[in-house]
Amino acid sequence: MRIDTIATVTPTVAIREDSFDVSMTDSHQLCLEMGKERFRFCVIEPDNHQCIWLEDYTFPTLLTENPLLPSIRSIYQNHPILQSSYWKSIQVSVNSPSFTLVPSGLFRKEYAAQYLQLMRGNPLSLSEHALVYAHKKEGFHAVFSIDNALTDWLSATYPLQQITVVHQSSALIQATASVDSVLNSSQKLSLNFEDESVTIIFRKAGVFQYCNRFSFKNATDLLYYILYVINELKTEPKDLEVVLFGEITPFAEMYASLESFLPHIKFGSTPSGVQVTPAFDDLPEHRYFSLYGNTLID
Repeated sequence: MRIDTIATVTPTVAIREDSFDVSMTDSHQLCLEMGKERFRFCVIEPDNHQCIWLEDYTFPTLLTENPLLPSIRSIYQNHPILQSSYWKSIQVSVNSPSFTLVPSGLFRKEYAAQYLQLMRGNPLSLSEHALVYAHKKEGFHAVFSIDNALTDWLSATYPLQQITVVHQSSALIQATASVDSVLNSSQKLSLNFEDESVTIIFRKAGVFQYCNRFSFKNATDLLYYILYVINELKTEPKDLEVVLFGEITPFAEMYASLESFLPHIKFGSTPSGVQVTPAFDDLPEHRYFSLYGNTLID
């Protein structure tokens, strides 16, 4: 087992089980997370639900307007694991900018694109389409946009496999549901950070209440949005247990700002039901929470 930290185009983080038999991928789960600036994947053993392989790539978005597919194709070329077309299951989460949640009682599949149009204020372009994932236990449908080229590439790469594609927020909703039961507070606010955005999920007494994403440029913007959401939810910072995930550290300016207003704040851990090997000990548990959430998608 080894851990490598490398520069962009090669993975920024790579944890690899050297003894993993590539011919055995058909008995393992492959989880992919894709966004404009990032691609991550992990491999999960089915018997003990243990993560044995993880790689994280970031893309130089200033060099091209659409780096995702060319970059992924470059990563896949000659990759010892990703070259395999046969997996027990494949879960893909897409970190696209437009998504919305619709109560299942009001949802109509034929109106999926219209739901997104109402949310973003403009219709879907010819290069994208709407996909839907049903959160049956929570009672709503997640609707999100995805590029046509990306779904075409997934179908061509895994032509004989059933692929489950969801929005990143769906993976987070599933993952936070798995950890909320171990928290003490009846009101739980989960914050998942990207480079310049945060996804906020709120549950009260274990019941899902709210999910939205906000973009921010600095700690002041971030704090404003979070306090605005708390006020809209008709609760108080002192009554919330706040758990942090994703791209945030205890040394970040935004963490110091949050800590001064949110008295019950902590960093999250690996979702319940997902195991990691000792090689992951040097990684913060909260960092890859959304990627691990893919393993919990039905």
